[in-house]
Amino acid sequence: MYTDCFFARSSRLVARSLFIGCLLLSVGVLAQNEVKVYPTHWWTGMKDRKLQIMFYRPEGLTTSKTALISNTPDIRILKTHKPANKHYLIADVEIAATAKPGKKYLRLSNPDPKESYTIYYELKARSADNGKTRIKGITSEDLIYLIMPDRFSNGDPSNDRIAGLKDQSLNRNEIFDRHGGDLKGIENHLDYLQDLGVTALWLNPVLLNDMPKRTEHGYAATDHYTIEPRIGGAAAYHSLSNALHKRGMKLIQDAVYNHVGIEHFLFRDLPDSSWFHFWPTYTNTTYKDQVLMDPYAAAIDKKKMSDGWFVPSMPDLNQHNPFVANFLIQHAIWCTEEFGLDGWRIDTYAYNDLAFMNRCNKALLDEYPQLHIFGETWVHGVPNQSFFTQNVYQIPYRSNLPAITDFQLNLYGIVPALNQPFGWTEGVNRLYLTASNDFVYKDPMKQVIFLDNHDLSRFLSVVGEDVQKLKIGLAWLLTFRGVPQLYYGTEVMMKNFADPDGKVRLDFPGGWAGDSANKFTAAGRTLQEDSLFNYTRALAQFRKRSSAIRTGKLMQYVPEDGIYVYFRYDAKQTVMCIMNPEDKEKEITTARFEERLKGFTQATDVITGQKTAIGDKMKIPAKTQLVFEIQ
Repeated sequence: MYTDCFFARSSRLVARSLFIGCLLLSVGVLAQNEVKVYPTHWWTGMKDRKLQIMFYRPEGLTTSKTALISNTPDIRILKTHKPANKHYLIADVEIAATAKPGKKYLRLSNPDPKESYTIYYELKARSADNGKTRIKGITSEDLIYLIMPDRFSNGDPSNDRIAGLKDQSLNRNEIFDRHGGDLKGIENHLDYLQDLGVTALWLNPVLLNDMPKRTEHGYAATDHYTIEPRIGGAAAYHSLSNALHKRGMKLIQDAVYNHVGIEHFLFRDLPDSSWFHFWPTYTNTTYKDQVLMDPYAAAIDKKKMSDGWFVPSMPDLNQHNPFVANFLIQHAIWCTEEFGLDGWRIDTYAYNDLAFMNRCNKALLDEYPQLHIFGETWVHGVPNQSFFTQNVYQIPYRSNLPAITDFQLNLYGIVPALNQPFGWTEGVNRLYLTASNDFVYKDPMKQVIFLDNHDLSRFLSVVGEDVQKLKIGLAWLLTFRGVPQLYYGTEVMMKNFADPDGKVRLDFPGGWAGDSANKFTAAGRTLQEDSLFNYTRALAQFRKRSSAIRTGKLMQYVPEDGIYVYFRYDAKQTVMCIMNPEDKEKEITTARFEERLKGFTQATDVITGQKTAIGDKMKIPAKTQLVFEIQ
C-alpha cells in the first residue's frame, strides 16, 4: 500500500529517501498514450488574459530540445517551464484580446518526430447568461440546501459502479461505502426543494475521487478536471446547473484547495518535490488555528498548522509554489465559467496558506464580482472566526474572504440556547452574547448560519430528539441575520450523532427505488415528519416574501427570564421573533419593545395566520419560537 512507502516506520529514513521511494512507486501508475492538457479549454473575452497551461504525458513528454509552438495569433507563448519530471511541460501564455472562439493549433516540437505532439486547444465563447440567469452570486435573500450527492437520491443506477476505478463498493448498509446517489437524483427532486423554499444548492465536492476507499464524501480529489463519473460526470453536472438556473435557483461548488487525495496524479507522478509539503517523517496538522493569529506563536507551530497533512491519505499542497497556486486558481475560474456557479464554499479554510487564499479570492472576484465565496472556519471563538473573513481589525493579515460558515452562532449560540438552563452567560444569553460580537465583521449579513452539516451531529439529536426544540432552531435559522443553510433531511427529522461522521450522512429516505418510505412525498412521511416539513416550508416561503428578513436590519434585546426577543425590520416591514426554550409558558411586557412596536397594533403569526392584538402583555408557550409580522 502507498502508506507503506510514504509513512515508513523506520526512523532512520530521511525525507529525501521517502520522497524518492514514493516517486519510483508512482511511475507508470497513470500510463496513457495521449497528452493531457490542463485547463482542458479556456474562453475568449476573460478579464485576465494570462493563462498557465500544463501538458502531461506519463510515458514522457519533454527533452532538453522540446519547444512549444503556437500556430495561431490568438495564443501567444510567453514562457515555457520544464519541471524536473519530464512527463510535464508548463507554459505561460496570453490569449489575444481579439481572439475568436474555436480550436487552436499548438505543437510540442522535438527533433525526433515520434516525440512531437499536436494539440488542438479550444477557446470557447463565454456564456451570454453570465450575471443574468447564472453566476448571480449568493446573498442573504437565499436559502442554501446542503446535499452529499452520494446520499440523496439515485437517479441513474447505471453509474453506481465505474469499471477501472479503485473503489468498487456499493453497499447501502455500510456507512463508508458508496450508496449510488447522483446528480440526476438531485435534479429529479428540484420540485421538492423549490416547494420547500430552497433557492440554492451547495453540494459536497463533485470532483473525481479515485481512491481505494471512503470515496463517498468527495474531499480527496484525484483529478481536478474530471467530474466524478459515479455521480454522473460533467454531463449530469451541466444538466443540473441548467435545470437550477432555469428555475431561478443557484449552484454552489465545494472547493478543496488545501489537499488532494493521495492517488491524485500530481502526487503519484510529481512534477517536482516542491508541489507538496514533505516532512522527514509524517507530520499531521495540529488543527490549532490559534497560532495563525497568536502574537506569541512559535514558527514551528505555525508551520505544523499550515503545512502538516490534514490526514495521512490527503497530501498537503504547497501553495507557495506559483505553479500550484496557478493550477488551483485557474481551476476555480474554469469551474465557475464552465458550470455557471453562483458561489464557492471553501473547505478547511484555516489550513490553507492565507496569502494564497487572498490571491485566489481576488482572482475569482475580479473575474466575477457578483460571486459569493464563504470559507469553512470550524474554530473556537468569534475573534478566531472573524480573523479569516473581512473584519474591522487593524492587524497585519487582512483577509479578503467575503464570508464564513458561522460555527460560533451554532456551537456557542443556538445549541446552548436550547440545551442549557438560562443563566447570566448560559442558555439564550449565550446566543445573545455571540450575536452581540457581530461588530467584528465587515458585513455580518454575508455569514452563513446553520443548525447542522455533514460534519456535525444532526440537530434533532443534538436537542435530545425534542421536535419542539428543532422547530425553535428552524425558526431561528430562517429569521436571523445572514444566509441560512439547511442540511438535507433536517426538514423530515433525520437524526444521528457524528460518531463517526458516516452516521450523519445517511440516505434520504425515498431517494432509491424500493425504499420502504418516501419522505419526498406527504404520503411517505409520518404525521410528525409532515408537520415539521410544513412548518419549515411555511417559514422558508414566508422568508422569500419578507424584505425585513431577507435584507433588513436586526435588533435584539437582552434576554430576561429565559426569553430572547429579536426583530427583523426595514422601512416596509417589521417581524418580531420571540424564543422561549423553557419548559413552561412565559409572559412578556410589550412596553419594553416600544422602540420597535410603537405605532403597531396587530401581530400575525406567520405559521398559523392567526391575528392577535398587541396588548400590554403577551403569553409565550413553552418550547416555542413565535414569529409575528407586525401591522
